[in-house]
Amino acid sequence: MATTAPQHDVKDLSLAAEGVTRIEWADRQMPVLAAIRERFEGEQPLAGHRISACLHVTTETANLARTLKAGGADVVLCASNPLSTQDDAAAALVSEYGIPVFAIRGEDDDTYYSHISAAVDHRPQITMDDGADVIGVLHKDRRDQLEEIIGGTEETTTGVIRLRALEAEGGLGFPIVAVNEANTKHLFDNRYGTGQSTIDGIIRATNVLLAGRKFVVSGYGWVGRGVASRARGMGAHVIITEIDPLRALEALMDGFEVLPTERAAEIGDIFCTATGDKHVLSHAAFERMKDGAILSNTGHFNVEIDIPALEELSVSRRRARENVEEFELGDGRRLYLIADGRLVNLSAAEGHPAAVMDMSFANQALSAEYLVSNASGLERRVYTVPEEIDREIARLKLETLGVEIDHLTEEQARYLASWDEGT
Repeated sequence: MATTAPQHDVKDLSLAAEGVTRIEWADRQMPVLAAIRERFEGEQPLAGHRISACLHVTTETANLARTLKAGGADVVLCASNPLSTQDDAAAALVSEYGIPVFAIRGEDDDTYYSHISAAVDHRPQITMDDGADVIGVLHKDRRDQLEEIIGGTEETTTGVIRLRALEAEGGLGFPIVAVNEANTKHLFDNRYGTGQSTIDGIIRATNVLLAGRKFVVSGYGWVGRGVASRARGMGAHVIITEIDPLRALEALMDGFEVLPTERAAEIGDIFCTATGDKHVLSHAAFERMKDGAILSNTGHFNVEIDIPALEELSVSRRRARENVEEFELGDGRRLYLIADGRLVNLSAAEGHPAAVMDMSFANQALSAEYLVSNASGLERRVYTVPEEIDREIARLKLETLGVEIDHLTEEQARYLASWDEGT
């Protein structure tokens, strides 16, 4: 236990003991990160560096924060979503591991942004974001701090999109490593992690049977692919809506029905947005939906479902279940919104399984080490995770799973590297 609790704003420090138990449980499923933490303890690659992390405050994130601290970093953590914090994990980080945390599940917008400000007040040299909120505050309100920062990392698709837009405008203040672009992140976390945890959240919130239901997934990126696959596995008839012809074609070839949103709205029983854009389900869609339709989102922000439009169409609203709100429309139809349109897998469930976050957070830890080691040579742009880090994480994951793979012989390697050896 930390001898003196650091600065913090969490729900209840008495939850710490339960948090430690759950953090340790998650740690058993995160052997790659544990191996990195062990190396960090000896090498101290982050010594002397302040890190402000704005991430989902979960047991898995707690193990990342422990790893960064083990590497010598001075870490502060705040929440990247008002409904994703696990209060026991936040309490444990403060009282047991001595890491300042500013996160309370269900915090209002003012508290949420005050917590981000607290993380920025740490005057970080490295930022870690899940949605680019800390970076956004630094670029809008704290530009005097930009020169102090050697680099940052970004965890999610939405954040990478925002940061690439900032780079394109010439306004990016420091280098960013796009952790989301690592193959060991998006091919696994986005697809398998979000796929499973999204279905988990929908079922926990509603207790509906998916088998035989028409399940509409908006967007067929890696997250959409994962959700669609798992919904089909539960027996649902899955419908994909898309704006990208290549992704729509891929969804069709994968065996899913592809429809425009307006037509899907008329027949869908359960809807899940996964695009990273705003108002994917809007007034026009709500007007077409049948009585009892369930609305959920697994994109980063709660703007994918146009909640103000839903409120305008409604004559009354009430809480139907713990994480479900019922909206009664003027014609008597009832639509059900899960978790205020926020990330359903974190708001109504526990987020990704620890085993998949093992790779995502290994990318975060090694990317922070990369930024420290290469700070002087990096430009103010968005970088992908270096291939050697990506491949090392995959190798470590296989090793910890006890899986062996083949290796090229010298003859095979020579053949693949040559141009003059024909058939």
